[in-house]
Amino acid sequence: MCWTAKSFVRGLSFSVKYCPKGNHLRALCLCTTIKPNKCHILDWPRSPCNSTVPPGRILSWRLFSCKEGTKIHCKRGKITSITASELLYKDLLKSEQENWNKISRSYKAMTKRIKEKIEELYNKYTLHLESPRDFFFIFFYTYMGFSGAFIQRIRISPDERYLATSLKSENSEEATCVIMKLGDVPIVEEAIPNVFSFEWATNDVLYYTSQKNLKCQNVFLTTFTNQKYTKLVYTEQDARFFVDIYCTKDRRFLTINSNSKTTSEVWLIDCRHPFKLPVLVQARTKGVIYHVEHRNNDLYILTSYGEPAEYKLMKASVASTGMESWQLVYALEEKTKLIDLEMFRDHCVMFLQKAGCLYLNVIAFVSHSVQSIQLPTWACAFELEPHPEHASSTCYFQLTSPVHPPRRFAYSFKENNLIEQAAEEVPIIMNCHTTRLLAKSKDETLVPITVFHNMNSKELHRKPLLVHVYGAYGIDLNMSFREEKLMLIEEGWILAYCHVRGGGELGLRWHKDGCQHNKLKGLHDLKACIMLLHELGFSQPKYTALTAASAGGVLAGAICNSDPELIRAMVLQAPFVDVLNTMMKTHLPLSIEEQEEWGNPLADEKCMKYIKNYCPYHNIKPQCYPSVFITAYENDQRVPLPGILRYVQKLRKATLDHASRTGKKGNWIPNIVLDIQASGSHCDSSWEDSLKEVAKHLAFLKKELQV
Repeated sequence: MCWTAKSFVRGLSFSVKYCPKGNHLRALCLCTTIKPNKCHILDWPRSPCNSTVPPGRILSWRLFSCKEGTKIHCKRGKITSITASELLYKDLLKSEQENWNKISRSYKAMTKRIKEKIEELYNKYTLHLESPRDFFFIFFYTYMGFSGAFIQRIRISPDERYLATSLKSENSEEATCVIMKLGDVPIVEEAIPNVFSFEWATNDVLYYTSQKNLKCQNVFLTTFTNQKYTKLVYTEQDARFFVDIYCTKDRRFLTINSNSKTTSEVWLIDCRHPFKLPVLVQARTKGVIYHVEHRNNDLYILTSYGEPAEYKLMKASVASTGMESWQLVYALEEKTKLIDLEMFRDHCVMFLQKAGCLYLNVIAFVSHSVQSIQLPTWACAFELEPHPEHASSTCYFQLTSPVHPPRRFAYSFKENNLIEQAAEEVPIIMNCHTTRLLAKSKDETLVPITVFHNMNSKELHRKPLLVHVYGAYGIDLNMSFREEKLMLIEEGWILAYCHVRGGGELGLRWHKDGCQHNKLKGLHDLKACIMLLHELGFSQPKYTALTAASAGGVLAGAICNSDPELIRAMVLQAPFVDVLNTMMKTHLPLSIEEQEEWGNPLADEKCMKYIKNYCPYHNIKPQCYPSVFITAYENDQRVPLPGILRYVQKLRKATLDHASRTGKKGNWIPNIVLDIQASGSHCDSSWEDSLKEVAKHLAFLKKELQV
């Protein structure tokens, strides 16, 4: 069999195309062009390739470090040093593991039942979306010896002789770029460690960024000619910025994108002359984000430049790329979220969200017209199909929601119409009702809530409610399909997604209004959302649970301190719960970069006091808390285990102190459970591990809410 790039990628895309974003697929089907999310109830936020936040930089890297007194130990003739904190950490870790082993027995039977039910729904709604043609994956994972790795990215050289792919294990954030020469028998030409992004400039010139300690600041080129060599092309000096590589859809330019949380700078590499020095598009201007595409010798620039500070599509000649030459093509309406943008030869497709509904805006460059189509109201998320042909006359994408499996749609540029390409084997969800609400926050800002419940449910005030929140980095809550969410709907649960400030659901301004000195607004938003749900008869506090992950743990932990009476139970996954101590340690790799999100407490005393006012760890006090289940990972580089251990210890002490002070017999004492995973990391786990996590979380919630 002759292995051509076209047949290889066709097989990959056929197998990957219909994979839902939120699932690690079983066995060999683990491949996706964008790193997939975990499959769990916590809606792990991920960054799309064209996010305003640099890809891979959404969640900050949290490290544990201590400088306390050191004990010297001698082992096999070698002197090693162990700090007092490290000894304490080991003792706490052992204690928590023993505690979990005892507690987990009480959840075992229910966890098994939940796991079986989720697998049943997976087989019904998701499994058929995969291709049975797993030969390509068998080749990668077995024949080529790359078992146990996730494929993050695939790029084919223009002449289709080479395939470059990035592979990473579930216990590491660093990937290895493997370059294969395709032919009758594909062979590995090279394996480059610690690579984040890469693109082919020509048939045999590859550009890539190196990643170290979750930071990307160097760009290299490497050749696959007879005289192979590698050289450094670009270095970013500012620690706040993260660098990635992108290829324009017409393959005319590679772009070196250097982004902080709020500012961008782009350099161009002409693919016709890949060895020439990069050319600057526009020098970085504080607060201005921009991304670049190319068409007919013009740059199309997606940017926040100008008022209002929301995204606009502008253009400039390649010969004159400075900001003074940018001309407006299209501006988004107020409170409109740009979800994604795709360039075709004669059209630009924008996926937008406004007032909770999704829209497809198609800009025709030839006729200078704009076609706007409202997508089905049940849809909450979309996924553009990977690697669309630049000259295609049709744009293919999928629509989904937490309780609706992906459904494929096609927009025809020629016919100007939208067609659903229904698959007969995909069951249609008919018994779920979607409601969109607006809660009035403390400053009277209206905060969107998306609510799902079973249409056949009666007495909603007696039904369990699961509230979702994130509210950081301008990232939206993940609204893609999850089998476990559909299971909960079938069982009568209510699901609520609170789109609080700090997230990106209403555009760039919505994020700005919830970061740095505005963080408390997100907390006020969350409180207003939960209170409105209860007022409208969606459950009540004793049946209400809250779920969050990573930076979402800030608001979840904060509301447990300020208003614990609103919820009965909470599930957190790798939560960021000690903002102040982390931001005070500037020697940590990402603390300086994170100042654009949280502020700089070392340089600003007001900022220090403000963070201390909402930081979950610093505001724990003796009171009646909800029950809490926390999942943490030994290998987590972003939210290290020691910080979570300290939080759990302090929270347990506060609940016991409160119980002893009140002294009433039969007082309810919340369960504070910590499940420490030896495998997995902040962003990736295997399908089996993720499924187990989901089942344990739901078993805990059902027990605490007495469902």
